[in-house]
Amino acid sequence: MGLDFVKSKEFFKEDYRLSEEEPFMNSNQVKYFRNKLLDWKKSILSESKDTIKGMKEETRNIPDVADRASEETDRALELRTRDRQRKLISKIEAALRRIDDGTYGYCEESGEPISLKRLDARPIATLSVEAQERHERRERDHRDD
Repeated sequence: MGLDFVKSKEFFKEDYRLSEEEPFMNSNQVKYFRNKLLDWKKSILSESKDTIKGMKEETRNIPDVADRASEETDRALELRTRDRQRKLISKIEAALRRIDDGTYGYCEESGEPISLKRLDARPIATLSVEAQERHERRERDHRDD
């Protein structure tokens, strides 16, 4: 992964700040989001490796039933967290594909640009705030039926 990460990471000014004043999804913004997504993915993968290493090292026979149950609960929680992060990596990779095909940053429902603030806070977003709220309302309405 190391070389692929270095090769695919685009370098630009470290002090770059997103601005609504520039054209939407210009080359600086695309580089910014690509780097943000790659850094996030790298961080998740690193945490996962640490977890796996820790779980291998911590495998032991604990005689106390309560202590063993507590450790199993902790392990199950950690595995659920890793599963959520595995799904998150899929979303990050999908966002990187959208960057490559030029659809990143645009709402998949309306085709309108997603706000830079939203993308900065949630770089895997595929819906604008308005479309996301409509989606959540529909889900809530169906759940209440």
